[in-house]
Amino acid sequence: MSDPVPVPDSRPTVRILGTHGVPAAYGGFETAAENVALFLVERGWRVVVYCQVPGTGPIYRDTWRGIERVNIPVERDGWLGTAEFDRRSIRDAVAHRDVCLTFGYNTAVFNLAQWFRRIPNVINMDGIEWSRSRWGPMKQAILYANERIGCWIGDALIADHPEIETYLARKARREKITTITYGAHEVVNPSTRPVIDRGLEPGRYLTLICRPIPENSILELVQGFSSRPRGVKLAMLGTYTPETDDYHRQVVEAASDEVVFLGSVYEPDQVAALRAHGIAYLHGHTVGGTNPSLVEALAAGNPVVAHDNPYNRWVAGESALYFGDAADAADRLDALLGDDELRARLGRAARARHAEEFTWEHVAGQYERLLEGFLERVGQRKEVRA
Repeated sequence: MSDPVPVPDSRPTVRILGTHGVPAAYGGFETAAENVALFLVERGWRVVVYCQVPGTGPIYRDTWRGIERVNIPVERDGWLGTAEFDRRSIRDAVAHRDVCLTFGYNTAVFNLAQWFRRIPNVINMDGIEWSRSRWGPMKQAILYANERIGCWIGDALIADHPEIETYLARKARREKITTITYGAHEVVNPSTRPVIDRGLEPGRYLTLICRPIPENSILELVQGFSSRPRGVKLAMLGTYTPETDDYHRQVVEAASDEVVFLGSVYEPDQVAALRAHGIAYLHGHTVGGTNPSLVEALAAGNPVVAHDNPYNRWVAGESALYFGDAADAADRLDALLGDDELRARLGRAARARHAEEFTWEHVAGQYERLLEGFLERVGQRKEVRA
């Protein structure tokens, strides 16, 4: 008896590149890729995600929650490892004529492989990554060059914020740019255990969760909080190394005894619990587009004290009080901590803003509609599905 003839997979296919892979365990891009991928699988798509794994050896393939994973071992760390992973991912992807969704433009020069073969490639252009001072002149120049290449060769460009769309429109045709933000799952009735286990009391602390670098205004927020006794704690999530980093040292020295350094917390359910049981969230980011951490604060119903810039104002809207320097931050904290009704109003506004713009169903649905527009070019179609 002969073997049965395999039935071709008739589902529309998208290949997701540029992230560390799924399940998400690294950052905002990975979280976005995971949630978009799961949504598309549920909607009848075949989704292939390229995953960077440590070590050496051949590429191997498996499945996670209906998502096909192409696992690529990479021995190097850092930029060189990322570049090697991206190059090998793209080489595998272009062997197929499937629509590609690329998160990030850091190695856009390799995406010329799709461009030459006329394989559709939708690129999420992230924030203005090359402008971040922490990279140094050489890496900034490399990122800038790749941003220009991505704007040129991407069949569609995703901006995560209207300000980023305006920026990209100076470098690419406006009609190929779409604003699609990041999402977050609503936080409802989280456990208090992650809070209590860290020596905190629910409802008696604020949170500050971000990478400890100057552009995130951590020093100004700590100075503002520590300028007077508050009667509550400030819980700082992140890795601080004052022995080797001068900025970290300044932050630690500015902190009063009401500031608690918890270290890095990577488990999403624990971070969500820490947010939800806090009084408010402090957000000092000054650059970039839609920040995932701010979106997650809205999903937890957090009143917010945010740095005053167009990025944060569009995301947080009426759910935040805005500051410019340490003195401003101190005044906003005075107002927030001294007014129960103000906190309640800001918290309601946070949940409303999240429901309006930042649910994963809304975000991933926009990705699907954008990707559908390229299926015909590769000879595929998406059946109408309720």
